[in-house]
Amino acid sequence: MWKEIFIGQQCQSQTIKIYLAQAPSKEFLEDWLVRTCEIVDLYQPRIMYFDWWIQHHAVKPYLKKFAAYYYNRALEWGIEVAINYKHDAFMFGTAVLDIERGQFAEQKPYFWQTDSAVAKNSWCYTENNEYKTAKEIISDLVDIVSKNGSLLLNVGPKADGTIPDEDRAILLEIGDWLKVNGEAIYDTKVWRKSGEGPTEIIEGQFTDNETKVFTPEDIRFTVNGSYLFATVLQYPKSGEVCMTSLAEKDASKLPHFHGIIKEVSLLGFAEQPEWKRTEQGLIVQTHTVQSDMPVVIKILLD
Repeated sequence: MWKEIFIGQQCQSQTIKIYLAQAPSKEFLEDWLVRTCEIVDLYQPRIMYFDWWIQHHAVKPYLKKFAAYYYNRALEWGIEVAINYKHDAFMFGTAVLDIERGQFAEQKPYFWQTDSAVAKNSWCYTENNEYKTAKEIISDLVDIVSKNGSLLLNVGPKADGTIPDEDRAILLEIGDWLKVNGEAIYDTKVWRKSGEGPTEIIEGQFTDNETKVFTPEDIRFTVNGSYLFATVLQYPKSGEVCMTSLAEKDASKLPHFHGIIKEVSLLGFAEQPEWKRTEQGLIVQTHTVQSDMPVVIKILLD
């Protein structure tokens, strides 16, 4: 608790210092604008990613000029581009908001991004890094995507350019999971709600250093066409999952889903689950499925 408060105060203090800091000179800002536009012309980047400090009031007029130049050039080239920013550097809706080492607690109607790293204590290669597990990163990815976000994941190479063994192992494990369950991530959209379950997500920057302990009731939803994907972040040993968001119509409350469930299956497992829909929820029962990683239930809707 005290650590979270300290981090929040530290970020707020840094922001205040930025706004009180002396503004860069006009010459510096004009030079910055020209150089940044030159990058656009020379390399036609699909993404321009800005870190902090550019939210200083003196920089904002130049950010508007840059955004207009970049977006108009992209229109000329016939490509889609994006600008990532932090804090309130850009006007809402003109670029993609980035939450550093954190995420939103609730689903958002606009697209956003989290940038984080495989290590909790460092952005780069450091001896004795405190690494996250692949499961932690996958669970964060699922939660973020269900809320209309994306995850930008950082690894830090060594001085010779090689990727450390620990980083490599984590990335490969994430890749193995996505090979099987990528259907629930790639090209999906948000559903009527992002998920259900008791575990609260702390919102805001620099909140990803605390390990989240998910339960079998913690489920996240994404959708693609007629398929709803329900990712169980901690699959129960009993094999029974109850999705309350897919409960049958109850006269006392409005259901989240009025349609028909035609088929239920699991990604990556051969077992055909038993399932039924009651006023408590969609109940899925398996007998052989065991996994330490999140498990995706694929649901065909009508």
